[in-house]
Parts: sequence; C-alpha cells; structure tokens
Amino acid sequence: MKRLSWQGRAAIVLIILSVLLYLIFFAIFRDAHLMFMYLLAGLAFLPIEVLLVTFILNKLLTEREKRILLEKMNMVIGVFFSEIGTKLIIYFSDFDPELDKIKKDLIVTDKWSDREFNDVSIKLKSYGYFIDSKKIDLKKLKTFLKEKRNFSIRLLENPNLLEHESFTELLRALFHLTEELESRDSTENLPENDYKHLNGDIKRVYVLLVHQWLDYMKYLKNNYPYLFSLVMRTNPFDKTASPYIK
Repeated sequence: MKRLSWQGRAAIVLIILSVLLYLIFFAIFRDAHLMFMYLLAGLAFLPIEVLLVTFILNKLLTEREKRILLEKMNMVIGVFFSEIGTKLIIYFSDFDPELDKIKKDLIVTDKWSDREFNDVSIKLKSYGYFIDSKKIDLKKLKTFLKEKRNFSIRLLENPNLLEHESFTELLRALFHLTEELESRDSTENLPENDYKHLNGDIKRVYVLLVHQWLDYMKYLKNNYPYLFSLVMRTNPFDKTASPYIK
C-alpha cells in the first residue's frame, strides 16, 4: 500500500467504499434484483458523467487556471515595465531616427478597439527599429542594465513566466545585451564590427520591448481601465505625456 501513489490508494479506498455501500444496500432491502437494477442504471449514466467531468468541468477549470495565470504573468510584466521596460523604450526611441514613422500609431487611447491594436501590431512588424550604437551612451546603458540585473534574474525565476514565451524571449535578449556590455572593459572607441554586433543586440531588445509594451497596453485596456489610465498618460512614445490629469 505504501508503494502506491496517492491516486492508487484513493482508488482502492473508493472501490472498497462502493462495495461496502452495496453490501449495506443488500442487507437492508434483501433484494439482489433491485440492487443490480440500480447498478446497471448507474453504469448506463457513467459515460454521461465522464463527459460532464472530463470534458466540460475540466475545460472550465482549465480556462479558470489560464485566466489566473495570465493575470499573474501580466502583473509581473507590469512590474518589469515600471522598473526597466519603459525607461529603456524612452532611451532607445530617443536614438531612433525613424521614430516619426510609427510614433503616432503608438499613441494609444481609451477609444482603441482590439482591431486597432492588431493593426498597429501588424504595422510594427515591418518597421526597421534602427539604432546606431555609436550615438548611444553605452557606458550609461551598461550601468543601468547592471543595476537592474538582480531584478531581472528574480523575474526570470518566476514560474508563471514559463508560459509566456514572448516575454521570456525579451528577458533572454536583455540578459544577452547586459552580458555583451559587461564583458567589455570599455564601451568607447570600439571596433566597427563591434558596433555592428551591438546594433543587432540592441535592436533585438528594442523590437521585443515595443511589441511586448503594445500587448501589455491591450491587456490593461480590456481588463484594468484604472491601470491603463496611468500607463496611457505616461506613454513613452508621447513626448507630451504627463501623469497629471488635465
């Protein structure tokens, strides 16, 4: 009995309990025909019971678990943007020479529908996200990412994020950029190929940041209007954005 799993022990207990109940039934009514009739009726209903429990109830529970997991994941994503994400978007976008091509499309309002979010998401896929690493203060970026390293590691340790592939990919790209910068004693007067390599690393983070930010905005608008109100008023792509309600 000790070698069995708890499921096996539970199954044995339930079978024994069922046999005992049938014996009690027979002891009271002394009618084997009636007992077998109830038994057959119960067996006839068994497929429907399996359908209700296995498919319908299990689906409802699974959807509830997914909804709870989604809420937990987006709480973590919200903390990420508060601590790191929004600051990086502002910093990178300041060095994006073609930002005007998409800036107006990223001024999200409370009037947006899911279709508008989807249309902007599609448009962003064809955007260049070009940033020249020579123009960026790499030393400042290195210091910022180094300061936030432990925070990023704690985020990656969150088991809820295992189900969120795009955000996990963003953290992975961010860690790689941090390691690239930390591995260099100096971030000034680098070889030309080094700047090109860092361009690719920065672009990867920038692309994932913008797409993740847009998805997060969509989630907040549909689920938490009061949180959406603040992030809308502090939009990193809106130079006139202000937390004050005018």
